[in-house]
Amino acid sequence: MTDRSANWDDLRPRLLSAAAMAIVGFLAILLGGIWFTVVVAAAAGVMIWELSRMLGSERTEAATVLGLIAAATIAGNAGVGPYLAVVLLAGLAALGVIWIRGDRAIFLAYGGAILLACFAILAIRGFGAVWVLWLVTVVIASDTAGYFAGKRLGGPKFWPRVSPKKTWSGTVAGWIAAAVVGYAFMLVTRTGSSLVLVSALVGFAGQIGDIAESAIKRHRGVKDASDILPGHGGVLDRFDAMIGALLAASLCFALGLLNFAAP
Repeated sequence: MTDRSANWDDLRPRLLSAAAMAIVGFLAILLGGIWFTVVVAAAAGVMIWELSRMLGSERTEAATVLGLIAAATIAGNAGVGPYLAVVLLAGLAALGVIWIRGDRAIFLAYGGAILLACFAILAIRGFGAVWVLWLVTVVIASDTAGYFAGKRLGGPKFWPRVSPKKTWSGTVAGWIAAAVVGYAFMLVTRTGSSLVLVSALVGFAGQIGDIAESAIKRHRGVKDASDILPGHGGVLDRFDAMIGALLAASLCFALGLLNFAAP
């Protein structure tokens, strides 16, 4: 009886925080401009703060300073230009190397991935809100299908040493769900059928993004990136898949496999 009550007690804050994130995110995507930039910059700052804390900064305030620099990097690039962003990035890397006690390579690599993903989503929003919604829907569909298929079908593990819960059945289900989303958005955006394949690739990259963060947490012996989101852990725990998906979408665009044509 006590265990059931505890589960239900956790459900309410989890649903409330999820609803708040969904509302803020959806409105920011639709509004675009400064509103979207502020949300992305804030998310970048919090994720770098969480990463710094996980990897062990030398001083308690160091993670906060690194997070603020990361947020300023994203906002500065959007508001002033790439020159300020380059200066801030150099400062962030230098301070990270100085202040992070160990795993400096992880900080530089994964921190760089976070910021690249944030730059990418701002660029993609410039092509229209529909493309950000496509990315978010691909990640959610892949994650949801993978979770339920994995629970229902089970089977061999995808990468047991890094992510013991993920199965091949769930992974493949995620690819299929992402491809279905791609087909739906292909009709909406009037792009070619390549969007179906690209969506599956982006969905898979999202799964790898989730695994990458799980590997860092396992390496550092922590359960969540932080406890800033009631019932969900940290911002990085919620957006790890988006980081992988955004990097993959950017690569597909650079290779000419993805055309952000206006609907």
